[in-house]
Amino acid sequence: MKILLAAINAKYIHSNLAVYSLKAYAEEYQEHIGIAEYTINHRIDFILQELYKQKPDVLCFSCYIWNFRYVQELIKEIHKLLPHLPVWAGGPEVSYEPEQFLDAYPMVKGVLVGEGEGVFRDLCRYYIEGTEGLAEIPGLMFRDSKGELVKTAERQPLPMDQIPFCYKDLKDFCNRIIYYETSRGCPFSCSYCLSSIEKKLRFRSFALVKQELQFFLDQQVPQVKFVDRTFNCNQEHARNIWQYLKEHDNGVTNFHFEISADLLTDDEIALIASMRPGLIQLEIGVQSTHEETIAEIHRSMDLPRLERAVTCLQQAGTVHQHLDLIAGLPEENFETFAESFRQVYQMKPEQLQLGFLKVLKGSYMYEHQKDYGLLVQEYPPYEVMRNHWLSYDEILKIKLAEEMLEVYYNSRQFEMTMKVLELTEENPFMMFLYLGEFYESRGLMAMSHSRLRRCEILLDYIEETDSDHRELYQETLTFDLYCRENIKSRPGWAPEISEFKQSSRRYCKKGKLSHLEPFWYDMEMIRHNKTLADYPEKKKKKSFYLFSYEQRCPLTGQASVMLVDVEAGEKNAE
Repeated sequence: MKILLAAINAKYIHSNLAVYSLKAYAEEYQEHIGIAEYTINHRIDFILQELYKQKPDVLCFSCYIWNFRYVQELIKEIHKLLPHLPVWAGGPEVSYEPEQFLDAYPMVKGVLVGEGEGVFRDLCRYYIEGTEGLAEIPGLMFRDSKGELVKTAERQPLPMDQIPFCYKDLKDFCNRIIYYETSRGCPFSCSYCLSSIEKKLRFRSFALVKQELQFFLDQQVPQVKFVDRTFNCNQEHARNIWQYLKEHDNGVTNFHFEISADLLTDDEIALIASMRPGLIQLEIGVQSTHEETIAEIHRSMDLPRLERAVTCLQQAGTVHQHLDLIAGLPEENFETFAESFRQVYQMKPEQLQLGFLKVLKGSYMYEHQKDYGLLVQEYPPYEVMRNHWLSYDEILKIKLAEEMLEVYYNSRQFEMTMKVLELTEENPFMMFLYLGEFYESRGLMAMSHSRLRRCEILLDYIEETDSDHRELYQETLTFDLYCRENIKSRPGWAPEISEFKQSSRRYCKKGKLSHLEPFWYDMEMIRHNKTLADYPEKKKKKSFYLFSYEQRCPLTGQASVMLVDVEAGEKNAE
């Protein structure tokens, strides 16, 4: 008997925690269970061929919004090839409306509803031992011999300590992100989120967690992503884990947490600030700063306290912060969204993720679509296209700004230049929007551009919007280019290297591992200010900066940069 768990991930570096957890819990049937992981970048016919070659006796699909269209197509095609193969599905895409899914796909045997570990183990027992009927297994909806749908009793969630650790062997996870959970459920009731449905918060005991964390540390895995929905909702639990990571830091592994920053205490902020830069990174869901929207989506947030926590951690310089906004929420129109963007952007996180509302099956938002006038995509990821407050035209404008935000801010490749460009608009949202409209008007969207080409396009945009400072932008772009790497193709606007060749030889002793560059403008002013109050002035003489690629910032990956006194060095050489 071969029971195959199939997962289709968004990227190769991702792994599917669900299927590994299901297999680990069905420990007594390990020899009968296989896992097949693919990505949405694989061709459908390739995945179909590979599934067919495995010759499973039972096939189970893990279903999420990012892979569901692939699963739907594969279900139909695998049924044509193997018409008698029992096919099961589980995951959030099928758990909340199993009847509709089974009606639409009559070739599917059934759905694992809700939490899957216990259900899957009982399903394995049914197929391998034949000791009980499907009707006796809680947590299922299935098609009986007459084709009628049968829903079994609700299954109670498992205590977290009963869910086995599934990473005893890491050979299948080389060069991939490790996903790990220490809790399930969420204390909040955000109307767009599925986690709010489960109110019973469960935590893994710290005694068990620290053993598992030590395994990751000993193995020196590159990154562990905690999937806990609000990691710091239990302060003692969070503090114990952060303290352990600080005390047992291996200097390599990075740990990612999704938190509510307004819950952070002063002691927790101090603890995080004392960590090695890059040991942990934080994802902070702001979603909106508009009070009416926060109230309507049943979210709890103390914005001033969140801002204070973000600022304190930023000043400490030890943690990468990733702040989230969602466009398309109730009560937020184009103007108030732009204001939400401005308020979050001014916090200057390492990344500002601008997402669009996804109306998920089972969520409060899904049940109240008509109340909000939501027009939603028919197929995954079910993004909102308009509502009572935002038109589709306005959604498209936000998408333009979002693309430019990704290219010029979140990439961290244009940090100096963006600080200057922000001076052109009171609200940086409009800056990104106008830049996106510039791209669109010239047919430059949906194209792959090199970093140097992105700089050239930006200079063309500046020629129309801020031409008086073109020379300044040329210098900041040169700084940005060399801060990232010792570029092979020197930009055409930069001075000839022959002008400072002797100084380069004196300071760049390790060849391509360092670079010396002159600047007329005050780069120190730009570098050391989060936000500029005015344009830096052109100086009377050039300053030289040494870029070192052996030493990089652990938070951004940028080269180490040092201001050097070239004239003093030349005098000493004489």
